[in-house]
Amino acid sequence: MSLDRLWATWRSTYVKDATNANRRPEGSCVFCEFLQEEPSESNGIVARESDAVCILNAYPYGSGHLLILPIRHEASLGALSDEESEDLWRLARRAVAAVERAYEPDGVNLGANLGEAAGAGIPAHLHLHVLPRWNGDTNFMTSIGETRVLPESLEETWARVRAAWDAVAS
Repeated sequence: MSLDRLWATWRSTYVKDATNANRRPEGSCVFCEFLQEEPSESNGIVARESDAVCILNAYPYGSGHLLILPIRHEASLGALSDEESEDLWRLARRAVAAVERAYEPDGVNLGANLGEAAGAGIPAHLHLHVLPRWNGDTNFMTSIGETRVLPESLEETWARVRAAWDAVAS
C-alpha cells in the first residue's frame, strides 16, 4: 500500500508553536503570558474590555474560531466578579455577531469546557469558544484522518474578524 502525502509546509510554524506551548514551565499559562497586550494580528487579540479579551484560537477547529476569556487567571465561571462576567458575555455576544458577519455561517457554536474531564485543553484558565459552523462542514479528513484542513491563515482570520468586529461594535 502506498502512502499519500498532503503537503502543507505552512504548518511547520504550527507544529513548532504547539511543541513550545507544551514545554511551558510548571504553573505558567499560555493565555496569561500576553493578555495585557493591545489587540494586534501578531498576538491574535481581536478585542478587549477591562476584564476580558477575545482572541483567535491558535489551534482552531475551523476558520473564525475565537476564544473569549477573563484576563484574570481563573478556572471557575462562578468565581468571576460581576464586572468580569459582564465583560466576558459582552465580548461573547460581539464575537458571535462578528463571525456571523465575517463568515455568514449556517450556525455558531458557543460553549465552554469547564474542567479537564469536560474536555478543556487549558482547564486552569476559563475560556469560551465561538465557532462558525456550516451544514456539511465535516469531511473525511476530520472524521477519518483526524486532521483539520483550514482554508485561511490565522492572519487572514484575524483581519476578517477584526473588520467585522469594527462593523458590529459600532
